[in-house]
Amino acid sequence: MNSTISKTGDKTAKSALHGEVINFTLDSDNGAPIYRQIIQQIEYAILSGRMKPGDRLPTIRSLAVDLKTNPNTIAKAYGEMEIRGILETQVGSGTYISDKKPVMEDDSLNRKIREVISRFLQEMKDLGVEGRELVKLIESYKKEDR
Repeated sequence: MNSTISKTGDKTAKSALHGEVINFTLDSDNGAPIYRQIIQQIEYAILSGRMKPGDRLPTIRSLAVDLKTNPNTIAKAYGEMEIRGILETQVGSGTYISDKKPVMEDDSLNRKIREVISRFLQEMKDLGVEGRELVKLIESYKKEDR
């Protein structure tokens, strides 16, 4: 398991899982408890297809160290998801994504999308990037990503 911390103001951890990189980001201004933020990010990763059944999650200890948070917080998030059947823990082996998909209310997903777009637009504005220039940058990035 490969984990690194990015050097931004938020607490983040990137964990390589079967070739995919999952970003866990904690936002103290979010208003949601840390364990809830972790649950939401795992759910979004599953629903978007970035995490699939059988993918292994970081250990509680390693994710707590990476995010500089209490291991009990990570355990609470994993435990809640295990009760809901989204995660399966195999003693001595790790915690894995189960076959059961999380149920995401459309309103919750739309709210998250608006939050992400709002933060992105604000960061671009703070960098002095607006309007047509932003559209060109996004189009250019999409062409490079193909």
